[in-house]
Amino acid sequence: MVQAPQRTSVRGPTFIRLLARLTDVDVSPSRQSLSDRLGQWLDWTHAVALSTSLDGKPSAVGFDVPTFGSAEENECARVRASLVSTIAGDRAFAKEGGANEAVDYSVFRQRYLAIQRSMQAATGNLRGRLRDMLAQRTADMARLAAVDAVMERALSPREQTLLDHVPALLGEHFERLRQTEQKALADAQVSEGAPAIAPGAWLDVFRKDVQSVLLAELDVRFHPVEGLLAALRTN
Repeated sequence: MVQAPQRTSVRGPTFIRLLARLTDVDVSPSRQSLSDRLGQWLDWTHAVALSTSLDGKPSAVGFDVPTFGSAEENECARVRASLVSTIAGDRAFAKEGGANEAVDYSVFRQRYLAIQRSMQAATGNLRGRLRDMLAQRTADMARLAAVDAVMERALSPREQTLLDHVPALLGEHFERLRQTEQKALADAQVSEGAPAIAPGAWLDVFRKDVQSVLLAELDVRFHPVEGLLAALRTN
């Protein structure tokens, strides 16, 4: 079976480690602390907004505060399960055996982008709803909700810019796998020996890799949602 070239182990979230393994991008450990890197990503308007949300007095919390409970937990779980099902069941990524079919990467790219948009919309809606609920609880929770809103406005564009590069990286992985198999089959033909792999096996490997990357990206996109859920559970 065709496999991606083995690379030096990279520490970090599963999403980053997967991309490093599947691509030719060298990921060097950062010498900067997280706070230093965040400082470079926040412009002065975001810095002022963040300072205001941290130091300012939150709005008064009303008495008629919606109760956080299983309904919100279940909705988040339902949305996540639905996205996982979409990734697992997408026809573009379904395993189709070893047929050595002619296939263009654009099909996979379009599906990846469509699923990315679905993940972004779904997690954004959940984040906004949970944040609104958090803002109506204690003063400290309202301050946390304000900080989360500022961080989303500041970091989401940068996050999306980085995630937009993933389909291109997977396109390079697609070509490497295809070329590696073509070379292996050609070498077997020249040596008049039986090929060590079935023609078209590279495509099944690629489909599985894409699904793994999508699931890892889903984990990344759900981190803020899980953080808000954790905060709501404490009250």
